[in-house]
Amino acid sequence: MTTLSDFDFNLPPELIAQTALTQRSASRLLEVDTHQTTPHFIDRHFTDLLDCLSPGDLLVFNDTKVLNARLLGNKVSGGKVEVLIERVLSDRTALAQIRASKRPRPGSTLRLADAFDVTVEAYATSDEPDTPFHILHFPDDCHTLLERYGRLPLPPYITRAADTIDQTRYQTIYAAQPGAVAAPTAGLHFDKALMAQLDAHGIRRATLTLHVGAGTFQPVRTENLAEHRMHSEWYHVPPSLVEAIAETRAAGKKVIAVGTTSLRALEAAAQAAEKAGAPAGTLHAGSAATDIFITPGYRFRIVDRLVTNFHLPKSTLFMLVCAFAGSDTMRAAYQYAIEQRYRFFSYGDAMLLTCTSC
Repeated sequence: MTTLSDFDFNLPPELIAQTALTQRSASRLLEVDTHQTTPHFIDRHFTDLLDCLSPGDLLVFNDTKVLNARLLGNKVSGGKVEVLIERVLSDRTALAQIRASKRPRPGSTLRLADAFDVTVEAYATSDEPDTPFHILHFPDDCHTLLERYGRLPLPPYITRAADTIDQTRYQTIYAAQPGAVAAPTAGLHFDKALMAQLDAHGIRRATLTLHVGAGTFQPVRTENLAEHRMHSEWYHVPPSLVEAIAETRAAGKKVIAVGTTSLRALEAAAQAAEKAGAPAGTLHAGSAATDIFITPGYRFRIVDRLVTNFHLPKSTLFMLVCAFAGSDTMRAAYQYAIEQRYRFFSYGDAMLLTCTSC
């Protein structure tokens, strides 16, 4: 039985990147070459990604945009609250986590940002029992109010408040669809110059949308992974992407997911197509929520290679990359990265992995 402890490792805290580099593509890239009997680790600059791909390969990006999802406020009684929007449900309704000394009751009112009131409509089922969700009713359009009064929700391992630089650097340059509360961080390394070079080299690009939820930061609390309940996230796979992947496959080229969020959306869509009776490896366009939990033993259907940052110990994302490239390989790669002082997590460096379980 695979357990939570199997995915633990010691990470020196000083390797957790607290700030973004001045230039997006100035980060490092660790290429993990698994074509040999023993995995080979190649130290690169992120701009070397161009040399690792072939004309006709397809990069799949997640074009979600991070909301200003953090709001500070007060109860009517005066008690302080912190609201983290998990998902916008409609123009004036959102699902949220609320941190307060005592859980607000349904029907109660919260004053947020000293600017507007929201009503706590009801409790909602949570993926994490210690962080229950609430449905909130806003007095006006949610996105408008969040854009004006909300704050950027940096990950909990960044131990400083968000500043004006984060407003730009914690978004990808191609972010287009508002709805995430965390960035698809593998995409943060791409700048306009690198995109132009990829285009000139004949590397194809396509996008999907997966709105990253706050659950991505929630720890796994059960040693038996079969008992873990994965958080749910909304995704959309457009017809143009389905067509691009089919063309890439037909040409014998590779599909490269930029980030674990792109990979999860593609694999979830492939699973959904199979459940609907489609042949294995088929992809259907559409939108859905996914709680796909990928651990070693999973057979990947769509993605050949993966660009990803370094992930937390015991996290579902570390489990995913172990499934993708092999547990022993990933443990060795992470140990190498620690020894070589790579920067970890959202503002850290990147890896390029090849699937060994496709």
